[in-house]
Amino acid sequence: MKKRVALVLGSGGARGYAHIGVIEEIERRGYDIACIAGCSMGAVVGGIYAAGKLDEYRNWIESLDYLDVLRLVDVSFRLGAIRGEKVFGQIRKIVGDINIEELRIPYTAVATDLTNQQEIWFQEGCLHQAMRASAAIPSLFTPVMQGNRMLVDGGLLNPLPIVPVVSSHCDLIVAVNLNSTHQSHYQLPVIQRPAAFKGRFDNLMSSLGSRMPFRNKQAEHLLNLEQELLNPQAEPLAQAKPNPWLDTPQTASPAAEEGSPKSATGSVIIDNVGPASLLDLINQSFEVMQTSLAQYKIAGYPPDILINVPKRVCRFFEFYKAQELIALGRLIAKDTLDRYEKDEASNNR
Repeated sequence: MKKRVALVLGSGGARGYAHIGVIEEIERRGYDIACIAGCSMGAVVGGIYAAGKLDEYRNWIESLDYLDVLRLVDVSFRLGAIRGEKVFGQIRKIVGDINIEELRIPYTAVATDLTNQQEIWFQEGCLHQAMRASAAIPSLFTPVMQGNRMLVDGGLLNPLPIVPVVSSHCDLIVAVNLNSTHQSHYQLPVIQRPAAFKGRFDNLMSSLGSRMPFRNKQAEHLLNLEQELLNPQAEPLAQAKPNPWLDTPQTASPAAEEGSPKSATGSVIIDNVGPASLLDLINQSFEVMQTSLAQYKIAGYPPDILINVPKRVCRFFEFYKAQELIALGRLIAKDTLDRYEKDEASNNR
């Protein structure tokens, strides 16, 4: 008899594409996904899966190159850098106008109500609107208004929504954490892309950046450190310089980490940082908060199987890496489920 799985899909920006690989591996092994709770990209992927449109969505995102992603950016000068109408308009075309209660399995999308400062669970009503609210990443996507409520990304309060599935009566709770500071041995698979596209994209961004008066050496130095860490060909990860944006101490206490400062002497205030650097700063701060919150959620409601995707494998908004992230999610799920099934076999002897 198939084991029934309650699947929890966490938030993590572009790393959310790894959820697709995880779902594929779970289904390949014969598990029955009986319900889903998701936050941010987890809510998007989970909702599309529950609507039976995951293959169509995957085909679309895997077809996107650098310039395609850039064309989907509808710039906003209000409460977010991107309106999101192009991206979520395409998602709406894929899933159609369907309500959550019409889905083939129970589904929960988690959002944050800024007005009333509380967590919101969407378990009925319009699916694509629930996904849009759950994925309204602060500073990146504009918020969603529902009456007098201002709704933003659920990761602000609950980046790994395990509680909605606790009473699902499934055999297993499987949670996918996209903000792991462990699993350092995993790397993104290398998939060759047309050099012309990448060159045009990089040249365009450099050209725009060179005309921005707010760029400064200190801010760019921090971003360059991040790029060095994310490029394994430039320097082995074990020898790479520590990255203050992506690396989180894995020791019990930050003070116990070798080289961790005990004094603020010598620190420098970075000023004159404009929209591009500010957006990156806010997103990195959001990720640090999500990482800490996810650990609390895991400790409070330990899932039967925890699939950890390292947060350092890509930056929050690298949505053109769908193929690599899907493959990585499948690999990590395979290794995690192999260990679980091996332990189960040993316990049943």
